[in-house]
Amino acid sequence: MLLEPITLGELHLRNRIVVSPMCQYSSPDGMPTDWHLVHLGSRAVGGAALVFTEATSISPEGRISPNDAGIWNDAQAEAWSRIASFIRGQGAAAGMQLAHAGRKASTDAPWRGGGQLDAEHGGWTPVAPSAIPFDEDYPVPTALDVAGIAKVVDDFRAAARRAREAGFEVIEIHGAHGYLIHQFLSPLSNTRTDQYGGSLENRARLLREVIAAVRESWPAPMPLWVRLSATDWAKGGWDIDECVQLARLLRADGVDVIDCSSGGTVPHPKIPTGPGYQVPFAARIRREAGIPTSTVGLITEPRQAEEILQRGDADVIEMAREFLRDPYFPRRAAKELGETVCVPEQYARAW
Repeated sequence: MLLEPITLGELHLRNRIVVSPMCQYSSPDGMPTDWHLVHLGSRAVGGAALVFTEATSISPEGRISPNDAGIWNDAQAEAWSRIASFIRGQGAAAGMQLAHAGRKASTDAPWRGGGQLDAEHGGWTPVAPSAIPFDEDYPVPTALDVAGIAKVVDDFRAAARRAREAGFEVIEIHGAHGYLIHQFLSPLSNTRTDQYGGSLENRARLLREVIAAVRESWPAPMPLWVRLSATDWAKGGWDIDECVQLARLLRADGVDVIDCSSGGTVPHPKIPTGPGYQVPFAARIRREAGIPTSTVGLITEPRQAEEILQRGDADVIEMAREFLRDPYFPRRAAKELGETVCVPEQYARAW
């Protein structure tokens, strides 16, 4: 099944292998560069069916770091169009993940320690649903008022329009990993008492408003995915039960696929990691919410991925670190699973 084509909504994929979004921290002023062309393009050449950009910020204040990629202006969209065109030209679908970091914004690149940046070093004051810092060494974020929330929604709408004009074929809304939308979903980071806090319906309001706004620029049946953290891995936090309920709502809202991950809301959670440790979340959401799912997390071997699909635990497999190690993973998978290896004509003599 791993190498079989699949259709999700109107999206036709040549196989079920997806390149997960991976931040590169290499975009001056939010601009993608030749690094992104080569990084993302090589995975398309390598045989992946869908290649997602990194978390691409909808606004300057929504970046994780000063060097995050963005799509808040037309110049960025134009730079992305060249990359999307190349990905499509290799037979893969081009996907863009739209994101806002919320209270986890204004940090340095991981290889420089990833710490918070002050204004003197290019940082800014983050925003969040509530004035609760992510960790003790993080600044207290500014709690968004209703006007601030409306701006976030408008920024997602505009970013989706630019992504469409740049030639992307899939949009994914980033609602996971402790970033802004996930911060609204989790009771650990959202203590509001207005229409955006309290009940699940209220905590999910921002995400559902973003989906409605994105659909204005990205109308159905254009493929729309949402990445969710299925659990905070923390007592009193967001959990799989609420995630299943939310997935049912999102299916009704016109979301095509739930991309299932976990964690990110609290620092240093105790996560029982292991091969495929997040697969049960995708399986449960797929089964109980009746919506296609993508699974990700320590999936590194072709037969492991094949078994997940054969069990019906997910519809597609996403990989991140394994694609950093091996841009041509789909070629290796085809050989190991005894399938025909399809390669670009320029590489055929090596196969």
